[in-house]
Amino acid sequence: MADNGTKLRILLLEDDPTISEIVCEFLQESDYKVIAVLDGNDAVDKAYEEHFDAFIFDVKVPSKNGFDVLKELRDAKKSAPAIFITSLSSVDDLSQGYDAGCDDYIKKPFELKELQIRLKKLIKNSFALGGDDKIILNALWSFEPTSGKLISLDESFFLTKKETKILNTLLAHRGKMVTHEQIMSSAWDYDDEATEENLRTHIKKLRKILGKDMIENIRKQGYLLALS
Repeated sequence: MADNGTKLRILLLEDDPTISEIVCEFLQESDYKVIAVLDGNDAVDKAYEEHFDAFIFDVKVPSKNGFDVLKELRDAKKSAPAIFITSLSSVDDLSQGYDAGCDDYIKKPFELKELQIRLKKLIKNSFALGGDDKIILNALWSFEPTSGKLISLDESFFLTKKETKILNTLLAHRGKMVTHEQIMSSAWDYDDEATEENLRTHIKKLRKILGKDMIENIRKQGYLLALS
């Protein structure tokens, strides 16, 4: 998959440059986009600046340990699934990790394939569960109505502003027909030229992504977003 913004994004916090490079290369070969940082403060900053689909954090890192980093992010409602990779192995350490909000805990040394399997499962579960700002559209896709982001297990990308408005309009009336006029009134700004031809172009793109059965064409009347 080309790096065109559709790859699932991973934030890696690991202060050992060698381990960081090895993990980055492996996950990138597995078609993830990995952003690597070396200390806790940088991890917090990156998590606030950008969207991530998962966190992989070492614990014993400079400036702020991994437990504190994840706890801060969880307090800030950052809900991406998180895995701790660490040499700490006591029951107390394990308990502290889960108390901080992690979803999984891998002891060093570990097999890269094991990390890949656990990561894929966590992201899949996160996608299936959705969240307050995520709407399940069908078995393959979920949607963030505010950001216009479409998310599947294997990829994610942002709709245009107009496509986001169109899909939100259909969602507001899910299971019911929405007329061409209603959609154009909601999705087009007052100074835009709204035509049924333009609307068909945007609907065609959405149907290509979500599947033709997801958006039904009510001939000469409007469109209907199918119930999941």
